Amino acid sequence: MDKKITLAQLQEIVQEAYEQVKTNTGGKNADYIPYLANVNKDLFGISVCLLNGQTIHVGDTDYRFGIESVSKVHTAILALRQYGAKEILEKIGADATGLPFNSIMAILLENDHPSTPLVNAGAITACSMVKPTGDSAKKWEAIVQNITDLCGSAPQLIDELYKSESDTNFNNRSIAWLLKNYNRIYDDPDMSLDLYTRQCSLGVTALQLSIAAGTIANAGVNPVTKKEVFDASLSPKITAMIAAVGFYEHTGDWMYTSGIPAKTGVGGGVMGVLPGQFGISAFAPPLDGSGNSVKAQLAIQYIMNKLGLNVFGNNHIIVGE
Repeated sequence: MDKKITLAQLQEIVQEAYEQVKTNTGGKNADYIPYLANVNKDLFGISVCLLNGQTIHVGDTDYRFGIESVSKVHTAILALRQYGAKEILEKIGADATGLPFNSIMAILLENDHPSTPLVNAGAITACSMVKPTGDSAKKWEAIVQNITDLCGSAPQLIDELYKSESDTNFNNRSIAWLLKNYNRIYDDPDMSLDLYTRQCSLGVTALQLSIAAGTIANAGVNPVTKKEVFDASLSPKITAMIAAVGFYEHTGDWMYTSGIPAKTGVGGGVMGVLPGQFGISAFAPPLDGSGNSVKAQLAIQYIMNKLGLNVFGNNHIIVGE
């Protein structure tokens, strides 16, 4: 069912979500990465990108925060662009692990592939696959250019976060070499891990993430720049991956309560994709016990439920003036 709504009404709903959630004191900043522990816990912003390129943003949507695991979506798209959907399914997979994002046990249980590019193991594998093989500088250039194309503007490496991540990524080092043991990493393990760590340390804004989400929702065409970033056939593939594991072991609960495929990161960002409708993101540093932003979850849930939208339903909105 189509529901007509004005841009002003949509702005009002986003503002309502912001006001409802901004005083929430639940959760705490990620403290296992020193840089993230020191980010202002009161920062909070919401951004929506419509498929005509119009954006709505409330709060701290221009603050650059660590993209962290949301970057897994971007590099999964790059791998899909370079290899195609079939080869990514064979070499990485598209299945939920049902375990935490940094699980080593998941690799041991399913050693035939890393399950999905949206958990740490699969994301490190995806970085290893980025072309050209063996050239760290050119791989990094491809990763950053892809994120720039999706977001419509360039991210910026947060050097302090990169150092903080590199000094504490002991678990991911184990993952990289365990993948090597199972022949599921396709370039030098240390290089692949460094690329993954660096991409997680890129600084982005909530506005940039909503545009990236809008690009996925718009079948690969950036709504703001109008550039075709990837082939339309890949959009359902990456959206399916997000829907399966975007909130890790709590993805089912998230889909049940919000109705929108979304990817989370321990930097406090959440990026949601409603195909054919809009992209949405929210950012706030305090996390729940599973590493998901408390305020960002509540804000997106509020907006989706207020609009009566659900990826599994038949309601659509038409936004007019």
